[in-house]
Amino acid sequence: MPFFITSVELLLYIHCIHCVVYFCYRCVMCLRSLHSLTSSHPFFDISVMSPSLHSLKLQILEQHTDQLQGFAWKEDGSLLASSCKDKNLRIFDPRAQLSAVQCAQGLQTNRDSRVLWVKDDYILTTGFNQHRQQEVKLWDTRSLNSSLSSVSLGTSNGTLMPLYDPDSGLLVVSGKGDSVIDCFEVTTSDPFLSQVSHCLSDAPTRGVAMVPKLALDIGVCEVLRVMQLTENFIIPISYHVPRKGGQDFHADLYPDTLGHMAAMTADEWWAGANKQVQRVSLHPDKRPRGRAQRASQVPAKELPRGRSKEEPSSSSSPLSTPSSSAAPSRSPSSTSGLSSGFLPSPSQGSRAIHTMLGPSSKFRHIQGTVLHRDTHITNLRGMSLTTPGECDGFCANGQRMAVPLAISGGQIAVLELSQPGKLPDTALPTIQNSVNVADFCWDPFDSSKLVVAGDDAKIRMWKIPEGGLVETLTEPACILQGHTEKIYSIKFHPHASGLLASSSYDMTVRLWDLENGVEVKKLHGHQDQIFGMAWSPNGKLLATVCKDGKVRLYDPRKSAEPIQEGPGPEGHRGGRIVWVCDGQYLLVSGFDCRSERQLYLFSATSLASGAVASAPADVAPSTLIPFYDPDTSLAILTGKGDTRVYIFEITPEVPHFIECSSFHASEPHKGLCFLPKTQCNVRDVEVARAVRLGKTTIEPVAFKVPRVRKEFFQDDVFPDTAVWWEPALSAAAWLSGSDGQHRKISLRPTDMTLVSEAPKEAPVRKYLPSSVYLEEKTDEQKKEELLSAMVAKLGNREDPLPQELFEGVDEEEWDD
Repeated sequence: MPFFITSVELLLYIHCIHCVVYFCYRCVMCLRSLHSLTSSHPFFDISVMSPSLHSLKLQILEQHTDQLQGFAWKEDGSLLASSCKDKNLRIFDPRAQLSAVQCAQGLQTNRDSRVLWVKDDYILTTGFNQHRQQEVKLWDTRSLNSSLSSVSLGTSNGTLMPLYDPDSGLLVVSGKGDSVIDCFEVTTSDPFLSQVSHCLSDAPTRGVAMVPKLALDIGVCEVLRVMQLTENFIIPISYHVPRKGGQDFHADLYPDTLGHMAAMTADEWWAGANKQVQRVSLHPDKRPRGRAQRASQVPAKELPRGRSKEEPSSSSSPLSTPSSSAAPSRSPSSTSGLSSGFLPSPSQGSRAIHTMLGPSSKFRHIQGTVLHRDTHITNLRGMSLTTPGECDGFCANGQRMAVPLAISGGQIAVLELSQPGKLPDTALPTIQNSVNVADFCWDPFDSSKLVVAGDDAKIRMWKIPEGGLVETLTEPACILQGHTEKIYSIKFHPHASGLLASSSYDMTVRLWDLENGVEVKKLHGHQDQIFGMAWSPNGKLLATVCKDGKVRLYDPRKSAEPIQEGPGPEGHRGGRIVWVCDGQYLLVSGFDCRSERQLYLFSATSLASGAVASAPADVAPSTLIPFYDPDTSLAILTGKGDTRVYIFEITPEVPHFIECSSFHASEPHKGLCFLPKTQCNVRDVEVARAVRLGKTTIEPVAFKVPRVRKEFFQDDVFPDTAVWWEPALSAAAWLSGSDGQHRKISLRPTDMTLVSEAPKEAPVRKYLPSSVYLEEKTDEQKKEELLSAMVAKLGNREDPLPQELFEGVDEEEWDD
């Protein structure tokens, strides 16, 4: 094709699926070369011209008022959409008029954005919201006043690059510099955007591209393939539907796709023609010869699997994504409560799915739900946002919550869970510590006892009156002194009453007997700031994670020095530690050398050998705070200022991390605190309940597992739970060498039957036996069926006709 270039115009060749056109980007400020749509020039015109030099046609569309960031053709080639730095979305019909036929402000910020057409009259934009989070929005071009749906992804600065497959309705987005590739299903009805998978890899993305449909391996039900460009590699990411592959062609997965032959010339398009590109079949026997070799015939070399994995989200899909080539895949598929539109074959068994996708979690479809507004506490004012990184932000037990306030004197408000509603505009009664609060927590065995650590290296114990706080408290019940510098964090012993551990800037961990108000143990060995600490489930050991890059294990009753230590997270921004898998492993959340959030799993018996498994999360400044439920082996993690709550099932066997659906909040939260298991509604298969601290509200969040037979008690999800809110022994007994265990209770209501003992349901045939179709019918049977069908279609003919319901006039009223 010839190019026509003048001294004042730069022509860029663009291939439309319906014709061949040229675009010209003219800078009105200078005549330098245009390198990309996101160059530094402030103003651009879009120009369209015919490729024919004999009949040159140049059309300059209406000038954008700021930098043009993205544009896209509609699938039928009739309209053009653009996104601009002035936050406006524009729709052009180049053949009808040079100005935009529609223009509306659709973007919230002027940061880099992209736009593409999806289905029919719908467009999709990627950009950033007012909270600087990456955002995907779906719009109806017939009404650009508001978006149909939006999804917030993360706080990364990378520009989102969208790829859309019109045949499957799948959207793939990835940010430049991010290690995340998200896949959504786009529909024209609610929920519009359903997340299918969340693929993570070690290598940051430099670019993504979609492989043509004719190159897919339909023999293994591959519906999409994306190529990820990293700094040193090009990594294929393949999306499969778990069906029985082989000789069968699944027509529902592979509709006819657009071919590669232009439907018309540019002159014909300018003249008003609207021819469509001819579609081709993906069936192996019907494919166009000479165009593309069948993928099933191309020998493929086995690629090493990457360290990426499929992270479940807020929609259900049996799609699997063997992703990057950096480490083994850790999650089977993306799963959750919404349907993605790809359904497995009826003949596909769970064993076959397990073989194709790896281990699967029964909690993979777990759903987080904010409870009704009647249970919320609202109008919370003056909340403190400056609590240290080692503090969880707020804490709660089964009866009340403690929230720090941004008032001088280290004041903490105590709110009753049993009294939801709007808080008064007047000042609340508080606890006054007289110094800034470093950390605080409730006594697990006494819901009225709150322990607060301050900047003055003192620990104060407060006693909340029965019925809640009605007046300001200024005098604590007890003050503990011993640390020489500011305290980091405090943790109660899980079994012994009145036994508290504290860590400080003096790089020591001290144990306290609250009953006697004295220090009983002092642990050494740390070389820097102590990020977090955790007691083992049996209460014998204490684990810590430190800024010096070490994970340490103590047996406080035997030695003041660590009995084990090993390499921990490489990053120095923060960390948390918790025991998992009945005390066999330690789960550590921290940062890697690139300041990306990571999860690490350490064997409690061999810390020196390093982490046995790791799972990348995302890029965010706050440390992931973990909560672990020993009954379900679920680890639920989120950070202060996040909108996403990650959920993993932790297993002692490989792959250790099995990702489940994530919970997405509508706005960033300041903290998430979990309540005792007795607060869960087991009739609704609620496995965990938390309270979420928002900007001005406290909202209960229920985490539920979708089950069909809810009338039965799900004993596979609700084993007997430990009564951890009752002490097993005293602090003095533990210090003398005794150990105790919590008793266990069943959460089963008396009127519910165990699902393991429930009568099995008779299988329902989805298809009629072949004998029904092969049976030869007589003529009389055929006539009877035809007559019955006609009668059913006509409906009830005994109803009176409309004209029979009209009322006439009396005979006497007729004029002669």
